[in-house]
Amino acid sequence: MDARILVVEDDPSIREITAIGLRGAGFTVVTAADGPEGLARFRADRPDLVLLDVMLPGLDGLEVAREIRRESTVPIVMLTARGDTLDIVVGLEAGADDYVRKPFELPELVARVRAALRRGRGGPADAEPMRLGPLRIDVAARIVTSDGTVIPLTRTEFDVLVELARRPGQVFTREVLLERVWGYDFLGDSRLVDVAVGRLRAKVEPKPASPTLIVTIRGVGYRAGA
Repeated sequence: MDARILVVEDDPSIREITAIGLRGAGFTVVTAADGPEGLARFRADRPDLVLLDVMLPGLDGLEVAREIRRESTVPIVMLTARGDTLDIVVGLEAGADDYVRKPFELPELVARVRAALRRGRGGPADAEPMRLGPLRIDVAARIVTSDGTVIPLTRTEFDVLVELARRPGQVFTREVLLERVWGYDFLGDSRLVDVAVGRLRAKVEPKPASPTLIVTIRGVGYRAGA
């Protein structure tokens, strides 16, 4: 898989080992040691994916993720040494698509990177547009509109929406969505699904607090409004 990865990590040993491992897996790698440098390298190199440490000097990883999300839908995978649920959720809400806890095994990191890159590939060129309530979902172009207005979605948000909209009324468990959208099960975390759905609702629902397009089935998962 020919892809350019930006690694933003302030620990020199972790940064070097990660870069060596990713290059060994066939990726092109550029690196940065702090938040401001990470943003500068992102804008200069336009990577296909960003591996972003949460704790960075100059500008922390959460703010870097927010800045990137203002400009791009590129996949972001957070690197975090923290185990606290709140920190993980805040990172996802800042726009990350996934996270990996440090210390990590390189095979796991490479698997997550490859899965995130696969999610970023476009749909079939002949895929028919879909409708969900007021939404028009152009699968081939990866564009969602409501009454002609484009709704900017991240790649993960778009894929969650497509998966649900393809089968309106069908209930999807979090585990099924992890497998179909993120591309893995045992490596996954159901919080990825919940946060992605929350971000998606904030963008597509007329009243996010009372969703009708993406409905929660308590204790099970989610379905698209039929």
